[in-house]
Amino acid sequence: MQAKQNLLGLDREGLEKFFTELGEKPFRATQVLKWMHQFGVDDFEQMTNLSKALRLRLTEVAEVRFPEIVMEQKSEDGTYKWVLELDGQNRIETVFIPEEGRGTLCVSSQVGCALECSFCSTAQQGFNRNLTSAEIIGQVWVAAKALEGKANLTNVVMMGMGEPLLNFKNTVTALNVMIDDFAYGLAKRRVTVSTSGIVPAMNRLAEETDVSLAVSLHASTDALRDELVPINKKYPISELLDACKYYLKNEKRKKITFEYVMLNGVNDSVEQAHQLCKLLEGIPSKVNLIPFNSFPDTRFKRSSNNAIHRFSGVLKEAGLIATTRKTRGDDIDAACGQLVGRVKDKTKRQLKSQHARAL
Repeated sequence: MQAKQNLLGLDREGLEKFFTELGEKPFRATQVLKWMHQFGVDDFEQMTNLSKALRLRLTEVAEVRFPEIVMEQKSEDGTYKWVLELDGQNRIETVFIPEEGRGTLCVSSQVGCALECSFCSTAQQGFNRNLTSAEIIGQVWVAAKALEGKANLTNVVMMGMGEPLLNFKNTVTALNVMIDDFAYGLAKRRVTVSTSGIVPAMNRLAEETDVSLAVSLHASTDALRDELVPINKKYPISELLDACKYYLKNEKRKKITFEYVMLNGVNDSVEQAHQLCKLLEGIPSKVNLIPFNSFPDTRFKRSSNNAIHRFSGVLKEAGLIATTRKTRGDDIDAACGQLVGRVKDKTKRQLKSQHARAL
Protein backbone atom coordinates (compact mmCIF):
# COMPACT_ATOMS: atom_id res chain seq x y z
CA MET A 1 0.00 0.00 0.00
CA GLN A 2 1.49 3.31 -1.11
CA ALA A 3 2.18 5.86 1.62
CA LYS A 4 0.09 9.01 1.54
CA GLN A 5 1.72 12.19 0.25
CA ASN A 6 2.17 14.74 3.04
CA LEU A 7 1.08 17.95 1.32
CA LEU A 8 2.63 20.04 4.09
CA GLY A 9 6.03 19.27 2.59
CA LEU A 10 5.27 20.55 -0.92
CA ASP A 11 5.84 24.11 -2.15
CA ARG A 12 3.59 25.64 -4.80
CA GLU A 13 5.49 24.05 -7.68
CA GLY A 14 5.37 20.65 -5.99
CA LEU A 15 1.64 20.98 -5.28
CA GLU A 16 0.92 22.02 -8.86
CA LYS A 17 2.69 18.89 -10.08
CA PHE A 18 0.80 16.78 -7.53
CA PHE A 19 -2.61 18.07 -8.66
CA THR A 20 -1.74 17.83 -12.35
CA GLU A 21 -0.89 14.15 -11.84
CA LEU A 22 -4.29 13.73 -10.18
CA GLY A 23 -5.90 15.17 -13.33
CA GLU A 24 -6.75 18.45 -11.60
CA LYS A 25 -5.99 22.05 -12.62
CA PRO A 26 -2.76 23.55 -11.20
CA PHE A 27 -4.68 26.35 -9.41
CA ARG A 28 -5.76 23.79 -6.82
CA ALA A 29 -2.25 24.20 -5.40
CA THR A 30 -2.85 27.80 -4.33
CA GLN A 31 -6.20 26.89 -2.80
CA VAL A 32 -4.69 24.12 -0.68
CA LEU A 33 -1.65 26.24 0.26
CA LYS A 34 -3.99 28.87 1.69
CA TRP A 35 -6.06 26.31 3.58
CA MET A 36 -3.00 24.68 5.16
CA HIS A 37 -0.79 27.65 5.93
CA GLN A 38 -3.06 30.69 6.20
CA PHE A 39 -6.01 28.99 7.88
CA GLY A 40 -4.18 26.13 9.64
CA VAL A 41 -6.56 23.50 8.24
CA ASP A 42 -5.39 19.88 8.18
CA ASP A 43 -8.73 18.23 7.34
CA PHE A 44 -9.56 18.05 3.62
CA GLU A 45 -13.29 17.98 4.44
CA GLN A 46 -13.01 21.56 5.70
CA MET A 47 -11.48 22.78 2.41
CA THR A 48 -14.89 23.80 1.13
CA ASN A 49 -13.87 25.37 -2.21
CA LEU A 50 -12.66 21.95 -3.38
CA SER A 51 -15.23 19.64 -4.94
CA LYS A 52 -16.57 16.82 -2.78
CA ALA A 53 -15.03 14.28 -5.16
CA LEU A 54 -11.60 15.90 -4.88
CA ARG A 55 -11.83 16.08 -1.10
CA LEU A 56 -12.63 12.37 -1.02
CA ARG A 57 -9.75 11.60 -3.38
CA LEU A 58 -7.35 13.61 -1.24
CA THR A 59 -8.28 11.66 1.90
CA GLU A 60 -7.30 8.50 0.01
CA VAL A 61 -3.91 9.62 -1.35
CA ALA A 62 -2.75 12.54 0.78
CA GLU A 63 -2.53 13.94 4.30
CA VAL A 64 -1.52 17.07 6.18
CA ARG A 65 0.76 15.74 8.92
CA PHE A 66 2.91 17.83 11.23
CA PRO A 67 5.24 17.16 14.19
CA GLU A 68 3.49 16.63 17.53
CA ILE A 69 4.13 18.97 20.46
CA VAL A 70 5.17 16.83 23.45
CA MET A 71 6.28 19.76 25.62
CA GLU A 72 5.73 23.51 25.63
CA GLN A 73 7.73 25.80 27.90
CA LYS A 74 7.45 29.54 28.33
CA SER A 75 10.39 31.55 29.61
CA GLU A 76 10.09 34.42 32.06
CA ASP A 77 11.00 36.75 29.17
CA GLY A 78 8.13 35.45 27.00
CA THR A 79 10.18 33.08 24.84
CA TYR A 80 8.43 29.83 23.89
CA LYS A 81 10.15 26.50 23.34
CA TRP A 82 8.40 23.49 21.85
CA VAL A 83 9.77 19.96 21.92
CA LEU A 84 8.40 18.17 18.86
CA GLU A 85 8.13 14.40 18.48
CA LEU A 86 9.27 12.77 15.23
CA ASP A 87 9.57 9.12 14.26
CA GLY A 88 12.21 6.73 15.58
CA GLN A 89 12.34 8.21 19.11
CA ASN A 90 13.78 11.47 17.78
CA ARG A 91 12.78 14.88 19.04
CA ILE A 92 13.66 18.39 17.90
CA GLU A 93 13.27 21.81 19.48
CA THR A 94 11.77 24.97 18.02
CA VAL A 95 11.89 28.39 19.69
CA PHE A 96 9.79 31.55 19.31
CA ILE A 97 11.26 34.87 20.50
CA PRO A 98 8.78 37.78 20.85
CA GLU A 99 10.10 41.33 20.60
CA GLU A 100 8.43 44.70 20.20
CA GLY A 101 7.05 44.85 16.66
CA ARG A 102 8.31 41.40 15.63
CA GLY A 103 8.27 37.72 16.51
CA THR A 104 11.08 35.40 15.41
CA LEU A 105 10.78 31.63 15.05
CA CYS A 106 14.01 29.61 15.25
CA VAL A 107 13.57 26.47 13.14
CA SER A 108 15.58 23.22 13.11
CA SER A 109 16.73 21.47 9.92
CA GLN A 110 18.24 18.22 11.22
CA VAL A 111 17.85 15.77 14.08
CA GLY A 112 21.03 16.72 15.91
CA CYS A 113 23.87 18.08 13.81
CA ALA A 114 26.44 16.46 11.55
CA LEU A 115 29.01 19.16 12.34
CA GLU A 116 30.99 19.30 15.57
CA CYS A 117 31.27 22.96 16.55
CA SER A 118 32.91 22.76 19.96
CA PHE A 119 30.90 25.53 21.67
CA CYS A 120 27.42 24.27 20.67
CA SER A 121 25.31 21.96 22.81
CA THR A 122 23.39 20.63 19.79
CA ALA A 123 26.65 19.42 18.25
CA GLN A 124 27.39 17.26 21.30
CA GLN A 125 24.16 15.28 20.73
CA GLY A 126 25.40 13.63 17.56
CA PHE A 127 23.34 13.25 14.39
CA ASN A 128 20.50 11.04 13.21
CA ARG A 129 19.04 12.35 9.94
CA ASN A 130 17.87 15.30 7.90
CA LEU A 131 14.38 16.61 8.50
CA THR A 132 11.91 16.31 5.65
CA SER A 133 10.53 19.50 4.11
CA ALA A 134 7.24 18.71 5.89
CA GLU A 135 9.03 18.50 9.24
CA ILE A 136 10.79 21.82 8.62
CA ILE A 137 7.72 23.78 7.52
CA GLY A 138 5.69 21.78 10.05
CA GLN A 139 7.51 23.68 12.81
CA VAL A 140 6.19 26.95 11.36
CA TRP A 141 2.71 25.42 11.05
CA VAL A 142 2.72 24.20 14.66
CA ALA A 143 4.08 27.50 16.02
CA ALA A 144 1.58 29.61 14.09
CA LYS A 145 -1.23 27.45 15.47
CA ALA A 146 0.08 27.60 19.05
CA LEU A 147 0.63 31.37 18.91
CA GLU A 148 -2.75 32.20 17.40
CA GLY A 149 -4.20 35.14 19.33
CA LYS A 150 -1.03 35.49 21.45
CA ALA A 151 1.74 36.79 19.18
CA ASN A 152 2.57 37.47 15.54
CA LEU A 153 5.15 35.43 13.69
CA THR A 154 7.02 37.88 11.44
CA ASN A 155 10.49 36.35 11.00
CA VAL A 156 11.94 32.87 10.57
CA VAL A 157 15.59 31.98 11.15
CA MET A 158 17.05 28.61 10.19
CA MET A 159 19.26 28.66 13.27
CA GLY A 160 17.86 25.75 15.28
CA MET A 161 19.27 22.24 15.45
CA GLY A 162 21.38 21.22 12.46
CA GLU A 163 23.14 22.73 9.45
CA PRO A 164 20.43 23.69 6.93
CA LEU A 165 22.74 23.68 3.90
CA LEU A 166 23.55 20.01 4.51
CA ASN A 167 19.82 19.43 4.00
CA PHE A 168 19.66 21.64 0.94
CA LYS A 169 16.64 20.42 -1.06
CA ASN A 170 14.28 20.13 1.90
CA THR A 171 15.43 23.46 3.30
CA VAL A 172 14.85 25.32 0.02
CA THR A 173 11.40 23.73 -0.41
CA ALA A 174 10.44 24.91 3.09
CA LEU A 175 11.86 28.39 2.38
CA ASN A 176 9.69 28.57 -0.75
CA VAL A 177 6.60 27.96 1.40
CA MET A 178 7.64 30.56 3.98
CA ILE A 179 7.91 33.33 1.38
CA ASP A 180 4.95 32.27 -0.80
CA ASP A 181 2.15 34.86 -0.76
CA PHE A 182 -0.41 32.04 -0.69
CA ALA A 183 1.25 30.49 2.39
CA TYR A 184 3.03 32.57 5.06
CA GLY A 185 3.96 35.48 2.80
CA LEU A 186 7.09 36.40 4.74
CA ALA A 187 9.38 39.00 3.17
CA LYS A 188 12.62 37.45 1.89
CA ARG A 189 14.66 39.72 4.14
CA ARG A 190 12.73 38.35 7.12
CA VAL A 191 13.73 34.74 6.40
CA THR A 192 17.34 33.88 7.26
CA VAL A 193 19.42 30.79 6.61
CA SER A 194 22.36 30.37 8.97
CA THR A 195 25.31 28.26 7.87
CA SER A 196 28.61 27.20 9.35
CA GLY A 197 30.14 27.67 5.91
CA ILE A 198 29.22 24.91 3.44
CA VAL A 199 30.71 26.83 0.52
CA PRO A 200 29.34 24.86 -2.49
CA ALA A 201 25.83 24.95 -1.01
CA MET A 202 26.15 28.69 -0.31
CA ASN A 203 26.92 29.27 -3.98
CA ARG A 204 23.99 27.08 -4.98
CA LEU A 205 21.69 28.92 -2.57
CA ALA A 206 22.71 32.20 -4.22
CA GLU A 207 21.23 30.89 -7.48
CA GLU A 208 17.97 29.59 -6.00
CA THR A 209 16.67 32.13 -3.49
CA ASP A 210 16.94 35.70 -2.22
CA VAL A 211 16.52 35.03 1.49
CA SER A 212 18.94 36.55 3.98
CA LEU A 213 22.17 34.73 4.82
CA ALA A 214 23.93 34.47 8.18
CA VAL A 215 27.36 32.91 8.56
CA SER A 216 28.64 31.38 11.80
CA LEU A 217 32.15 32.84 11.75
CA HIS A 218 33.27 32.93 15.43
CA ALA A 219 36.97 33.48 14.67
CA SER A 220 39.18 35.74 12.61
CA THR A 221 41.96 33.21 11.85
CA ASP A 222 41.87 29.76 10.30
CA ALA A 223 43.84 28.26 13.19
CA LEU A 224 41.20 29.23 15.76
CA ARG A 225 38.23 28.58 13.49
CA ASP A 226 39.56 25.07 12.75
CA GLU A 227 39.20 24.43 16.49
CA LEU A 228 35.81 26.07 17.00
CA VAL A 229 34.12 25.24 13.67
CA PRO A 230 35.86 22.13 12.25
CA ILE A 231 34.21 22.45 8.81
CA ASN A 232 36.70 25.31 8.36
CA LYS A 233 39.38 22.70 7.64
CA LYS A 234 37.47 21.86 4.45
CA TYR A 235 36.28 25.38 3.59
CA PRO A 236 38.74 27.90 5.09
CA ILE A 237 37.89 31.53 5.79
CA SER A 238 39.14 32.85 2.43
CA GLU A 239 36.84 30.48 0.50
CA LEU A 240 33.98 31.24 2.88
CA LEU A 241 34.30 35.00 2.35
CA ASP A 242 34.50 34.52 -1.43
CA ALA A 243 31.17 32.67 -1.21
CA CYS A 244 29.75 35.57 0.82
CA LYS A 245 30.83 38.05 -1.86
CA TYR A 246 29.26 35.83 -4.53
CA TYR A 247 26.00 35.76 -2.55
CA LEU A 248 25.95 39.56 -2.52
CA LYS A 249 26.40 39.85 -6.30
CA ASN A 250 22.61 39.90 -6.49
CA GLU A 251 21.78 43.51 -5.60
CA LYS A 252 18.58 42.42 -3.84
CA ARG A 253 20.78 41.08 -1.05
CA LYS A 254 22.13 44.01 0.94
CA LYS A 255 24.45 42.41 3.50
CA ILE A 256 25.64 39.24 5.20
CA THR A 257 25.17 38.74 8.93
CA PHE A 258 28.25 37.28 10.60
CA GLU A 259 27.56 35.49 13.88
CA TYR A 260 30.33 35.60 16.46
CA VAL A 261 29.92 33.79 19.79
CA MET A 262 31.83 35.54 22.57
CA LEU A 263 34.08 33.05 24.39
CA ASN A 264 36.09 34.25 27.38
CA GLY A 265 39.82 34.29 26.64
CA VAL A 266 39.34 32.46 23.35
CA ASN A 267 38.17 34.90 20.66
CA ASP A 268 37.25 38.09 22.51
CA SER A 269 40.44 40.19 22.61
CA VAL A 270 40.78 43.68 21.15
CA GLU A 271 43.46 42.33 18.79
CA GLN A 272 41.03 39.72 17.47
CA ALA A 273 38.41 42.45 16.99
CA HIS A 274 40.86 44.38 14.80
CA GLN A 275 41.62 41.17 12.86
CA LEU A 276 37.89 40.70 12.27
CA CYS A 277 37.54 44.27 10.97
CA LYS A 278 40.34 43.66 8.47
CA LEU A 279 38.82 40.34 7.42
CA LEU A 280 35.43 41.89 6.62
CA GLU A 281 36.75 44.90 4.68
CA GLY A 282 34.75 45.40 1.50
CA ILE A 283 31.92 43.02 2.48
CA PRO A 284 28.61 44.74 3.32
CA SER A 285 27.99 43.10 6.66
CA LYS A 286 26.52 43.14 10.12
CA VAL A 287 28.26 41.40 13.01
CA ASN A 288 26.01 39.78 15.58
CA LEU A 289 27.93 39.21 18.83
CA ILE A 290 26.41 36.31 20.76
CA PRO A 291 27.19 35.93 24.47
CA PHE A 292 28.05 32.25 24.98
CA ASN A 293 25.27 30.18 26.54
CA SER A 294 26.62 27.45 28.78
CA PHE A 295 25.70 23.76 28.74
CA PRO A 296 26.84 20.74 30.81
CA ASP A 297 30.50 19.66 30.55
CA THR A 298 31.57 22.55 28.32
CA ARG A 299 35.07 23.99 28.76
CA PHE A 300 34.02 27.44 27.53
CA LYS A 301 32.86 30.45 29.51
CA ARG A 302 30.97 33.57 28.44
CA SER A 303 33.00 36.72 27.81
CA SER A 304 32.54 39.47 30.37
CA ASN A 305 30.24 42.37 29.55
CA ASN A 306 33.30 44.65 29.48
CA ALA A 307 35.07 42.40 26.96
CA ILE A 308 32.01 42.29 24.74
CA HIS A 309 31.65 46.08 24.97
CA ARG A 310 35.31 46.61 24.04
CA PHE A 311 35.09 44.18 21.14
CA SER A 312 31.91 45.81 19.84
CA GLY A 313 33.48 49.26 20.15
CA VAL A 314 36.39 48.29 17.89
CA LEU A 315 34.00 47.02 15.23
CA LYS A 316 31.84 50.14 15.36
CA GLU A 317 34.86 52.42 15.23
CA ALA A 318 35.89 50.65 12.02
CA GLY A 319 32.45 51.41 10.53
CA LEU A 320 30.92 47.96 10.93
CA ILE A 321 27.35 47.46 12.11
CA ALA A 322 27.71 45.50 15.35
CA THR A 323 24.94 44.32 17.64
CA THR A 324 25.06 42.21 20.79
CA ARG A 325 22.33 39.60 20.89
CA LYS A 326 20.23 39.76 24.01
CA THR A 327 20.16 36.33 25.61
CA ARG A 328 16.59 35.05 25.56
CA GLY A 329 15.07 31.88 26.96
CA ASP A 330 18.16 30.64 28.79
CA ASP A 331 16.04 29.73 31.84
CA ILE A 332 14.36 27.02 29.70
CA ASP A 333 17.54 26.13 27.72
CA ALA A 334 16.13 27.83 24.63
CA ALA A 335 19.00 30.24 24.04
CA CYS A 336 21.38 30.12 21.10
CA GLY A 337 23.51 26.95 21.14
CA GLN A 338 21.41 25.24 23.83
CA LEU A 339 18.90 23.30 21.72
CA VAL A 340 19.25 19.54 22.13
CA GLY A 341 15.93 17.74 21.64
CA ARG A 342 16.45 13.98 21.73
CA VAL A 343 18.71 12.44 19.13
CA LYS A 344 18.99 8.74 18.31
CA ASP A 345 22.65 9.34 17.54
CA LYS A 346 24.08 7.42 14.59
CA THR A 347 27.55 8.94 14.96
CA LYS A 348 28.24 7.60 18.49
CA ARG A 349 29.48 11.12 19.30
CA GLN A 350 27.90 11.11 22.75
CA LEU A 351 29.64 7.84 23.66
CA LYS A 352 32.99 9.16 22.40
CA SER A 353 32.51 12.35 24.41
CA GLN A 354 31.67 10.43 27.59
CA HIS A 355 34.71 8.21 27.08
CA ALA A 356 36.98 11.22 26.58
CA ARG A 357 35.70 12.84 29.79
CA ALA A 358 36.26 9.58 31.70
CA LEU A 359 39.90 9.57 30.59
